[in-house]
This record gives sequence, C-alpha cells and structure tokens, in this order.
Amino acid sequence: MARIALVTGGNQGLGLALVRGLSREFGEDGVVYLGARDRGRGEAAVRGLEAEGLALRLELIDVSDGESVRACARRIADRHGGVDVVISNAAARISKDVPDERQVRAFVDTNNHGTHRMIEAFGPLLNDGARFVVVASAFGTLESLDPRLHALFDTDRMSLDDVADVMNRYVDAVEAGRAAAEGWPDWINVPSKVGQVASVRVTARQWAEEAARRDILINAACPGLVDTDASRPWFDDMSQAASPDQAAVDVLWLALLPAGTREPYGELVQYRKVLPFKASL
Repeated sequence: MARIALVTGGNQGLGLALVRGLSREFGEDGVVYLGARDRGRGEAAVRGLEAEGLALRLELIDVSDGESVRACARRIADRHGGVDVVISNAAARISKDVPDERQVRAFVDTNNHGTHRMIEAFGPLLNDGARFVVVASAFGTLESLDPRLHALFDTDRMSLDDVADVMNRYVDAVEAGRAAAEGWPDWINVPSKVGQVASVRVTARQWAEEAARRDILINAACPGLVDTDASRPWFDDMSQAASPDQAAVDVLWLALLPAGTREPYGELVQYRKVLPFKASL
C-alpha cells in the first residue's frame, strides 16, 4: 500500500528539504503532500521539485486557521483513508523590528495553537505504523525557563487545552508588560518551543496505549541551527549552521523510524538523541 505523507510549511527552507527527502524516499511507492498556505508559493515549490525529477502534490493548509487544517485533513482522508507521516513544520517568524507585544499573539497562534490543530485534525487519521513529528527546538525544555514556571508545564497531568491556556496567559502577560516580572525569558521563541514540546508530551501520554498497540510514534524534533531567512537575523555567526537539506536528514530519520520501533516516543530529539524535558534530579 502506498505511503502518504504531509509536511506543513513545505514551500521553503527546512520544510522544502523535508518534502524533497520524503519524495526521494517514497519514490513511486507513496504520495508526498507539500503543505503551503499560499497557492502561488506552493505551486512554485512543487515545480522546482518536479524539475529535480520528484513527484509530489500541493495541499493548501494554513495552521493558524482551524477550518483550513480540518479541510486539509478531510481531503487527505477522502483520497487515502489515512496518513503515514505528518511533519508539523509550519512556523511564524519573529521580526527584530516589531515589539514583542505586537507579534506574540500571531506567533503563538501559528506555532503553538497550530501544533494543537494539527494534532487534533490528523491524529485520528494516523495509519498503523504512522509517525507524527513536530519541528521544535532545543529551547523547548524546562531548563530554558525560570524554575518558577516549571509547574505550568506539568505534562504528566495537563491536557492539550491546558497547554493552550498556559500559552494564552503567556501572550496576555507579554502584551500587558508583565512577562519579565513573571519570570518569562526575553525571547518569545523560547516559551513557544517549550509549549510545542509540552503538547507533544501530553499527546504521547494520551495516545500511549493505542500508539503502542498500533505502532504509532509522536515526537518533537530539533533540527539544530539551520541557515534560513528566518534564522539569519537572530544569529551573528552562521558558520556552523546546517543547510536545510543537511538539517532535514535527522528529522527524516525520526519521521521514518522502522516498524516496531518503540523509542523515542513523546520526546524532543536532536541529532538522534533525546533531550530531557525535565532536569534530572
């Protein structure tokens, strides 16, 4: 049976490299959907990969729009019945020239609530043996946060709605100018990544019994520093940054773990190693 894959944010950077890698891996034995929110950019990306001899399809999906995500899931379900690989990669950018209070809401809505929307819409479509990967960051551990905030991310007990509530309260704090006093870090990317990894951990806990029975894995991936338009403004030295195609290799390893693999499960993984969410005692 043909394998089915979807990569969101697939028209540029790491997402495009992930689509390229999956298309090469699947060949004629699968269907890879390049997910993009802009039709023109998506079609241009598809043409570019087709010029490389690869076969893929465009799917319009905007993770900041719940109906767009659900509609994409319905279309894939109608065509194929399910999906084997989902890489939730779409992310909003942060601008250095825009105050945090003016961009944090849209940023969290795309990166965090978008992750939530993808899990809720595509979780029910996962075939036996499926792999679900959320592209996050090494910043997504509790070590990145003030200890005062650790209890907010008790992933052993909270629900996805609880994670969403924490992130909404964080947005409110940034917009109201309270974030620093509450212990939140200066860079809005850090709490967002912790929230993404928390969502993966909560989902893994909730899916655990069925996932073990049906050979399903969900994990978060840190691709490391990648040389893209989104990352260049934030790092003075990009000499050690990987190209998108180089960074895609380990993310694809996680998305294509062979049948019967039990670990990692519900973890943040960088360079094929688990980064502990909680500090060891």
